[in-house]
Amino acid sequence: MSQSDHSRQRRRRRPRKAAGLLVLLALIGYFAVRYDSNDGGGPPHCTAGVVAGADESGQGGTRQSYDMSPEQAANAATIAAVGVSKGLPDRAVTIALATAMQESALRNLNHGDRDSLGLFQQRPSQGWGAPDQIRDPVYSSGIFYDHLVKVPGYSRLPLTVAAQKVQRSGYPQAYAKHEPDAMVLTAAFGGRGSLTCGGPAPTTPGDPEKVRAELVRIFGKKVLAGHGGAPSATGDGGRGIKEAEISVPLKPDGDEAEERRGRALAHWAVANSRTLGITRVSYGMRGWTAGEAKGTWQARGGTGKSGGGDPYHADANEIRIFVAQ
Repeated sequence: MSQSDHSRQRRRRRPRKAAGLLVLLALIGYFAVRYDSNDGGGPPHCTAGVVAGADESGQGGTRQSYDMSPEQAANAATIAAVGVSKGLPDRAVTIALATAMQESALRNLNHGDRDSLGLFQQRPSQGWGAPDQIRDPVYSSGIFYDHLVKVPGYSRLPLTVAAQKVQRSGYPQAYAKHEPDAMVLTAAFGGRGSLTCGGPAPTTPGDPEKVRAELVRIFGKKVLAGHGGAPSATGDGGRGIKEAEISVPLKPDGDEAEERRGRALAHWAVANSRTLGITRVSYGMRGWTAGEAKGTWQARGGTGKSGGGDPYHADANEIRIFVAQ
């Protein structure tokens, strides 16, 4: 090939490279605009985090985190919440989460090996329940825990051994690689960790009665004790969104177990906000608002567009969930 031919080829490549660069820059600009227009929320996403090794004042330590899609976060939150509602220790929750991470990547699958289904790839033919039951995250989590607690000394066993005694997997060692991330999720949903869920606020109305029904299914009939009436209508918090409020009482001066239940419940609501149309969650001196503050929890008087992270001033004995109407 002559030198002039090479020169013509290079000239043809340059416009292609330039066009490719323009497309890339346009995409970056598009996502930047989306990010800024949503108060930094960006595309829907959730992150669980915990600071390991911090002292009693919360100083020092190393931050560990785990990123998820909203679907994965909602399923992880349900697995954790069912374990907490049963009064099981963190170790049980970690085992369940690591198992589901391996079996389904925290997705509620409608397929699998042979007749395996759901988060834990449980098989109807092996007595785990009907297909519709197994595809219900609350049911599948509950029956996993029911089998786990029958394993003698499960909390002291290596995670791979405990999970294998329940699952009878062909690859039992595969559970081990998920243990560190499962511990982060356990801390985020019921311990001293955190959960952030960013992305746009719900654009369609939610169903307050469905939220109430899910709370009862997971946490029991007493979860709404003293608040048995219909959800109350509220103002829009200055954000132009009509909302219905569901108030969940906690025991006054509750012990550590009650605090754990409160954290699991509040974080469950945040993780399920997109599917249930939840716009805000208030718990203690902090609040979470969909589409604001990059999906983080804000202290009272925080930086969210509504002028405060917790405009309705929930206290330590109450969780307030607001559903778009």
